[in-house]
Amino acid sequence: QVQLVESGGGLVQAGGSLRLSCAASERTFSRYVMGWFRQAPEKEREFVAAISKSSGSTYYADSVKGRFTISRDGAKPTVYLQMNSLKPEDTAVYYCAAGDVFYFKDYSAQSKYDYWGLGAQVTVSS
Repeated sequence: QVQLVESGGGLVQAGGSLRLSCAASERTFSRYVMGWFRQAPEKEREFVAAISKSSGSTYYADSVKGRFTISRDGAKPTVYLQMNSLKPEDTAVYYCAAGDVFYFKDYSAQSKYDYWGLGAQVTVSS
């Protein structure tokens, strides 16, 4: 059982930056693909970004490509989401997830992730 705890959320003005962190409970963290998802009020949860087990591959939703960067530190073990040029439409609860995802094409599929954090609120004011 992997426990995930997000931190780093908050309130920021449009154009600003935030970095989310997700701390995992065990060092077998390296076995899992790590992903970030988000859920805005009255909307379904959606994929944001994912990173492969070896950090060799990353994958982003079109809406955040070029603004967000996902990374992981196996020594901590922690996964990060650096968010730059934030927009009001980025306002959401952001969730960290871990999964033994085999195919790159499945990185954005929520059903492929087995473990989830409780979420961190990000609010971007205009």
